Amino acid sequence: MIAWILATGDEVVNGAVEDTNSAHIARALLEEGVRVERHMAVADDLDALVDAFTETGGRADVCVVTGGLGPTQDDLSAEAAARAAGTGLSLDPEALAWIEALFKAMDWKMNESNRKQAYLPETALRLDNPMGTAPGFSLDINRCRFFFLPGVPREMVRMLAQEVIPRIRLMDNRPLEVFRSRTLRTFGGGEAWVGQMVSGLEGEFPGLKLGLRALFPEVQVKLYLRTGDADEAKRVLSRAAGLVADRLGDRVFSLEDEDLEAVVGRLLRERGQTLALAESCTGGLVSHRITGVSGASDYFLLSAVTYANHAKTRLLGVSESTLAQHGAVSGETAREMARGAREAVGADWGLSTTGIAGPTGGTEEKPVGTVWVGLSGPDGDRSFRFRFPFPERERNKEIFATSALDVLRRALAGLEDPRYG
Repeated sequence: MIAWILATGDEVVNGAVEDTNSAHIARALLEEGVRVERHMAVADDLDALVDAFTETGGRADVCVVTGGLGPTQDDLSAEAAARAAGTGLSLDPEALAWIEALFKAMDWKMNESNRKQAYLPETALRLDNPMGTAPGFSLDINRCRFFFLPGVPREMVRMLAQEVIPRIRLMDNRPLEVFRSRTLRTFGGGEAWVGQMVSGLEGEFPGLKLGLRALFPEVQVKLYLRTGDADEAKRVLSRAAGLVADRLGDRVFSLEDEDLEAVVGRLLRERGQTLALAESCTGGLVSHRITGVSGASDYFLLSAVTYANHAKTRLLGVSESTLAQHGAVSGETAREMARGAREAVGADWGLSTTGIAGPTGGTEEKPVGTVWVGLSGPDGDRSFRFRFPFPERERNKEIFATSALDVLRRALAGLEDPRYG
């Protein structure tokens, strides 16, 4: 079964709005064994939309369309679909009743333009939208079954799961293959190094496809398998993931597509331990990531963003002599920051960052991209110096924060000290 995905709207075409809808739809279809062959974006132009729907109708089995179902004049998907299908538009009474009830419940005034959303192609099947005013619909154009969904992501996601995927599963005479994927996430080795280490893997597992995705500052290894046996797919992917992990070693921080902060949180929870943070150059980014994980209150006790030196001394107990002799960006300061945060709340672990994010402030001895990570724990205090070659402030902050989390991950898991930077 071949699928195309079509996003409509001038904002999508000109890049003003990022098309996250198509990516979500592609992942959902692939999980169902539907082969996604093409993504398209079409402007709010009636003739262009009719042409796109007509072309798709002759070449794909399934097409999911997002956008163009609203009340304004540039919302043209229903009219274009009707023309491409050789039919007209008609008022759907149930759709109109839903829209009217929604406006009444919200105490909003309903304009005549809102009635436009209740006009669907005469041959269409309405798809209910429980989260908005715009109903979706499905209809056939030539050989292709089209599903039209709103462009609002939260509405689209809900309708795709409830209205579209179940119907695709029931389509006759179009057998679905079993498609499975697995994502391993790594940090500490560049894309070229990861690619070299996993080279030749596909040849050891017939039908397996391997992809790399550099999502700064990590590299993800994607394993894809299409087969007719779901159990066999699971076994093959498990063996392949194990081989990738063997080749990449402890730079793999998740075999199950987990964020690094989620891995750290899970390890802390499993050990019944707690964490306190002291950040300087990362400005609270490590704390933000830690608290982005649901349930972080089980193990996260304190965050102190001590940017100024006097904040480091007054809040964390960093010695003024340490700052005078070694500077704020030093292993000695990093260790004292981590220990001060840990002792302030009685945490099991203290983690700190102090560095030079740039683009200014670097010296020959401490260039931009230098960071010290301090770690204070049950076995004492340590610090780690990393040097990254990035002049951009945001990239440095991101990789500094990731380095700190990885230092803690390694300590919690009993792994060797990091060797990157």
